Amino acid sequence: MQSVTIVGAGVVGHASAAALRAHGYTGHLTIVGGERHRPYDRPPLGRGFLTGETTIGELALEAPSEDLGAEWRLGVPAVALDAAARRVTLANGRTLESDAVVIATGSSARRFDPMPRGVHTLRTVEDALALREELLPGARMIVVGSGIVGLEVASTARDLGLQVTVLGSTTDALCTAFGGAVADAVYRLHSRRGITVRTDLRVAELIGPGWVSGVRLTTGEEIGADVVLLDIGSVPLAGWLGEAGLDLRGGVVCDAAGATAVPGVVAVGDCAAWFDPVTGLHRRIPHWSDTRDRPGIAMAALLGVDPATALAPARVTSEQGGAQVQFAGRLRGGEDVTVEAGSPSTGDLVAVYRRGSVPVAVLGIDQPLLVADWQGRLEPAPVDPVMDASAPG
Repeated sequence: MQSVTIVGAGVVGHASAAALRAHGYTGHLTIVGGERHRPYDRPPLGRGFLTGETTIGELALEAPSEDLGAEWRLGVPAVALDAAARRVTLANGRTLESDAVVIATGSSARRFDPMPRGVHTLRTVEDALALREELLPGARMIVVGSGIVGLEVASTARDLGLQVTVLGSTTDALCTAFGGAVADAVYRLHSRRGITVRTDLRVAELIGPGWVSGVRLTTGEEIGADVVLLDIGSVPLAGWLGEAGLDLRGGVVCDAAGATAVPGVVAVGDCAAWFDPVTGLHRRIPHWSDTRDRPGIAMAALLGVDPATALAPARVTSEQGGAQVQFAGRLRGGEDVTVEAGSPSTGDLVAVYRRGSVPVAVLGIDQPLLVADWQGRLEPAPVDPVMDASAPG
């Protein structure tokens, strides 16, 4: 293998390039990105970057001494892939041919249609800059969706002096992933800081046109707003692969090591629907530390190096309502949840998730020592790089 093209210059693209070099790949490496920025860390966008405490330079993922020896093609997205020929076509009409292609284009935020002015999503630096201009003291902000990112932004906006209302649903990621008791404990953290949190409801439409003036619920109730943030999930950025001949059901379908059905084409990150050997289904993992861990497995398999046989527990740390929320593990749904310390009412709990009698995940609020202790007891997830023909889950 003499040449590799990575399509996607974000966290996953950077991690894939670093993994290739770490596994001994010395050939030509091209990294394509639709954004003009070099790889940067996205979680701080909803926290310090919105307040101006964190600069774009501080978000950079590349260490000052790091040299991946790559050719960077930034600001020009890929628009097509001939998978069999491993040929990538860019928006400017140029093509790149290589021995292997790594698809790492990530996902985009779900949106409403139409989107009046004053309505935002948060995925990129440009998104954060646009939102930051409208976080003015005294303004009314609505966060639609009660996921991790939306709640972080709600907390930041409240600190900046905005009147903040969070409109959540029982289908939001926080509730479906971690359970109602944990979700309620996190909501209480925000309520104590003066944020209005309303759950078990749905937004039917944004009130416009022109500048947004509020939202209308499915019940007909209208709530006024000067600025709105949507945190209602994501969709894989795979539309550019429509003619590539790949299976795109629920993302780029691949095996447990990221390989697609086309030799020399792999997918990583939250555009990829990886095969889970435990459940027998394909699914996207759109967040947490898997964006950094799975590229190492995929690049090892691509180079013919024995990949890891197990994944470490996925990890996420978030600042929520002035408290530190930590998670480690892998949830598939249906786990038994027990509160091992603290309580939902005090907001300092430790919740442990088990399948049978085996602990598979832990979540803590302001309990770093107990979370670290439980994390050491978690079972690693197996990696069995065998393609499965079943429909993605």
